[in-house]
Amino acid sequence: MEFLQANLDYLVLGTLGLMSFIMLALVIERYLYLNRVKVQQFDHIETLKIDLTRNLTTISSIGSNAPYVGLLGTVLGILVTFYTMGQGGKIEVHTIMLGLALALKATAAGLLVAIPAIIFYNALLRKVEVLTARWQAWQDGKGA
Repeated sequence: MEFLQANLDYLVLGTLGLMSFIMLALVIERYLYLNRVKVQQFDHIETLKIDLTRNLTTISSIGSNAPYVGLLGTVLGILVTFYTMGQGGKIEVHTIMLGLALALKATAAGLLVAIPAIIFYNALLRKVEVLTARWQAWQDGKGA
């Protein structure tokens, strides 16, 4: 339990920081790719969709799982707080409140990672839909 007490913040916030870094790197890569892709180079719509949606699943997964990582940090923080109180034998309000406040920062950090990830995912998905529609319009015009 001492290991968890000493390293909980580093584990949870480090995991969320890594998730955030990966998400931002993939968002930047997708944004740059989607702005320079030429849809006319693709002969089949499924090949186009595969290239356009690469890495979007990872961005979505980070957005949907970051709150759970934060929640896990909160639950473990509360567990550590109660364990420490039980070991000391004294129940002091300021100790409880400090422990709970520190535990709740994990949930806040998880939400700070998840909310931008979902916003970026939706924006990139919209860009994919626009590019797919442009390809379809180009195919319709080519066949006429």
